[in-house]
Amino acid sequence: MMSEGDLMNPAAVCSPVEDLQGDARWMTQHERFVQECKDAEPEVLFLGDSMIQLMQQHEVWKDLFSPLHALNFGLAGDTTCNVLWRIKNGELKNIQPKVVVLWVGTNNHQHTAEQVSGGVKAITQFLIAQLPHAKIIILGLLPRGERPNPLREKNAAVNELLRSWVPQLGSSVHFLDLSTEFVHSDGTISKRDMFDFLHLTAAGYQTLSKPLYDLLLQILDETTAETLT
Repeated sequence: MMSEGDLMNPAAVCSPVEDLQGDARWMTQHERFVQECKDAEPEVLFLGDSMIQLMQQHEVWKDLFSPLHALNFGLAGDTTCNVLWRIKNGELKNIQPKVVVLWVGTNNHQHTAEQVSGGVKAITQFLIAQLPHAKIIILGLLPRGERPNPLREKNAAVNELLRSWVPQLGSSVHFLDLSTEFVHSDGTISKRDMFDFLHLTAAGYQTLSKPLYDLLLQILDETTAETLT
């Protein structure tokens, strides 16, 4: 599934997070996710970094996503490398979600936009191989920083690359880019949406969650129809 270019891409090399604090917090969380797979039967799996993880702290999770029998496998600070390691080491065992929501890449500070896009692609290809009946929603990276800056430009470039190759993977993979919803006409981002100009507030999650929820319902309805035919 991976090309030679993917294999040489440092953002597509799976690796766990180094335990700098010495408390094994990341590995402990990963092991909890693996255990959840043994007990849960999710219809939707959310996978990614803190942007996914923090959803659980807001009303949108309880109101919209939890009723869809969703699991949240978000870990703060994760890069594409870390998410790839997690799903290759037990976080997909024993579950058959109908939809996977993937949101990762903004923490890949050491990688180029092309490498980050390739890392997301590697994760997606592994998900397709392991969960052949699942649909996948890739969320575009959001802008970051109060005003235009190189990190914003990089995330926008990642999104353009994702948009270009997602159609090549077939109808099971969707790309949802909501980045423009958070930038005002003067190029600024409001603390009302991102309290630190990176992580979303309750209002920011509301903006993101409505179109994501609508797409999830559409896919789940289509999946149910396919099962009945």
